[in-house]
Amino acid sequence: MPAAATAPAASSSTPKGVAQKPIERKYKCTYCARAFSRSEHRSRHERSHTKERPFKCAKCRSTFVRRDLLLRHDRTVHAKDGGVPLVSEVKRRPGAKATPKATPSKPSIGLDKATLEQIEASSDGMVDIETAAMLMTNFHHKAMADTAAQDDHLDEAASTYSPDHTTMFDTSVQYMPGTILSSQMPWDPFMSNSVNEPKAHSISSSSLSGSQDSQLSQLSFNSASTVQPHQNQLPPLMERYPSGGDNLAPGLQSLTGSMPISAPATPNGLSPFPFMTGPVSPVDYRRSPGPSQPITTPRVPQLQSDEEYNAMQENMKTCDNERTTQPSFQQQTLGEINACLDSYFKLFHHHLPFLHLESFGPSQVHPALLLSVLSIGALYSFNQDKAYMFHIGSKMLVTQFLQNKESFSSRKCPLWTMQSTLLNMIFASWSGDPKGLEWAGSIKSLVANMVAGNRYELKIRSEAREGAQPSHAEWVEDEGCRRTYYAVYIFFGLLTLTYDHTPAISVKEFDTLELPSSESLWNLEVVDEDSWRASLEASTIVTVREAHDSLFQGEAVRYSAFATRVMINAIFLAVYNQKRSFEALQDVVTEYKLRLALDTWEKSLEQCEPETIVVQLSAPHKTHPLIFNALAVFRNTRARLEVDLKSVQEALRYHDSYEVAAKMTNARDIVKRSEEMIKVIDECYNCIEIVALEGIRWVGKTCATNWSIEHPLCGLDLMVILSLWLYRLEHDEEPATEQELVMYNKVRNLFDDQAVNPYESKLSLSSTVARLWGNMLEEVVVWGITKLMGESFKLHSQALSGYDDALASGSSATTPTMSSQGVELDMDNTLQSIHS
Repeated sequence: MPAAATAPAASSSTPKGVAQKPIERKYKCTYCARAFSRSEHRSRHERSHTKERPFKCAKCRSTFVRRDLLLRHDRTVHAKDGGVPLVSEVKRRPGAKATPKATPSKPSIGLDKATLEQIEASSDGMVDIETAAMLMTNFHHKAMADTAAQDDHLDEAASTYSPDHTTMFDTSVQYMPGTILSSQMPWDPFMSNSVNEPKAHSISSSSLSGSQDSQLSQLSFNSASTVQPHQNQLPPLMERYPSGGDNLAPGLQSLTGSMPISAPATPNGLSPFPFMTGPVSPVDYRRSPGPSQPITTPRVPQLQSDEEYNAMQENMKTCDNERTTQPSFQQQTLGEINACLDSYFKLFHHHLPFLHLESFGPSQVHPALLLSVLSIGALYSFNQDKAYMFHIGSKMLVTQFLQNKESFSSRKCPLWTMQSTLLNMIFASWSGDPKGLEWAGSIKSLVANMVAGNRYELKIRSEAREGAQPSHAEWVEDEGCRRTYYAVYIFFGLLTLTYDHTPAISVKEFDTLELPSSESLWNLEVVDEDSWRASLEASTIVTVREAHDSLFQGEAVRYSAFATRVMINAIFLAVYNQKRSFEALQDVVTEYKLRLALDTWEKSLEQCEPETIVVQLSAPHKTHPLIFNALAVFRNTRARLEVDLKSVQEALRYHDSYEVAAKMTNARDIVKRSEEMIKVIDECYNCIEIVALEGIRWVGKTCATNWSIEHPLCGLDLMVILSLWLYRLEHDEEPATEQELVMYNKVRNLFDDQAVNPYESKLSLSSTVARLWGNMLEEVVVWGITKLMGESFKLHSQALSGYDDALASGSSATTPTMSSQGVELDMDNTLQSIHS
């Protein structure tokens, strides 16, 4: 047996004369040759490869590999903050007696028996990395819950729910200014303590090589990673950087910019304790204006009994005259239907909340809408066959309804037709099937016509009240219509962003229409009409025209999280029209107003209405998912002001990864080197830094189900721009400026040596960034479009490294640059040669 597998026990407590039994080390590390006798030791060791840090400080955003490091951090850094200090499990337990030093006993932390049995059954006696991290986080949060109960200054609600202060803010936006004074935070111990800790935001080699393509592993990468021929300006990519206080990476420096209030940490959406998740809010709801509101968890619509299940089946038979959904739908059990509903409303609904949870009855809604909801729920459950069955059935039922109407009128079209068609278009557009995208594009005008007709009917209903406040039932009906219009508007904006589709709805279509309310008001459980009217009067009502004019005039606006997503979509489409219009290309005034609107939108985040709805999703942002998604569009919009990758967007329509990758690489001439481009690269850095701080493998496994589709769609432009800018910096003859050097090093510091060099040969930073992004998108696939993007980025990375190899083969001394040789290689030919 190898020495790594067994080793003699070195315990001093073994009596003399007794033969020592070798310790069997059966738990082998996934990433190296080391082996361990216990699975928890292996899991702790593997964190050095995966960079996972499950122990989070409740008083700042620091994370740690082991709990003892967290305790040391709390004693040294937060000793002056006051509050209840962290203690070990043995010291904390009342009545605990000191155990003899020779035979120390491990503190026992109570876990649910069902949780342990589930882990043992699913792991076959072996605990993988994610399960180990979940267990350690489980232990940590139980300890934090006990500590929080001892704090007399926290009220009862705050001890149960607290905003997630451990997650990472987007570095381009500063939230809650003045939350904590710099004088209250002992910065020196924090900076010095980080010297002894591993890098928190570097990406390890295991995260890069976990899903490598077999063809990619056979390639030879010989390109240099520094700017040529100016090697004295960009140091080698493999060089280590000190992690001392003054040399902290920019991500950690920005981390200390705004610190939240001290409170118990909140686990993410994958925690074994879902009741502790939340609240999520763009501002701390306890600090926001107005009376405090209770924290609530939305009710997920379910079939509660066999009677409701039978009623749903009868409703399906009544609406399906042609029996297109039979017998496949009849074979679905009550448990399978509820599982799909649970996936939709927990994983997708919060990203586009146009359905009203309280009034959505699975046995009462139209079957076409129910099937469209189940289709997306089945996608998030990774059951594609069932998802397509539901999707096709929903499309057929909508078609039957429209064909059987004697005279179609968009004014008389029921709302469920628009909602089910919207979900079917979302399913088809991001499925990764070009035929589905063609179908979605063909009915855009029909859905836009439905929005116009339905909005006109809503206007007539509102004017008929003559200023009187609507009842709760009337308001839910009107708000459901408004939210559906805006959901269509946002989806059409994503089609424009991704595929360069001509916008089908203008913001002028809404004009005096009210923006969506807060999620708290939308999900409010009404006791009586009086309390409802009081809640409605306390809410902020802003029309689209008022918000639009204020943003373009530099005046911050207070509106809801959903309204924030709507307004960034309006600004994006304004930027799109500016860049596509021939007359507006030289309009400096319009471009200035667009930049002003973007800056004002960013400032308005601080005034966003607080939310008291718990959203059980794992995301690196403490706000509502709609805010997190809007920030992705915000970064993309800022980049669009400088770089327009129209050719890449057009190639995406036809879902050919080689063609998309060729357009990516051939767009290198569009990416200029200028001071304005540095600002765009900073947004690109913010995008990839979020992934680096969370951990590339963790994001790859969780973002598909917890993050919205906006993030891979918006990140495509940013990562293409970043990779091409890095490539130009590495190969242009023009010397790199000081600003460019700083930005280059910021990007490089996100990677450790092994991550950059997994094939024992140098790989350029530009190629590494593209390959990293492609591997992450291909890790877990819910929407097929992300797999297409992942394949395209990996081919783009191969093209960039192949470009370097082709240049390097021309000289044995130094690697020449493109411009020094006067060569313009065709990326299409490069990709074709790789494919062959």
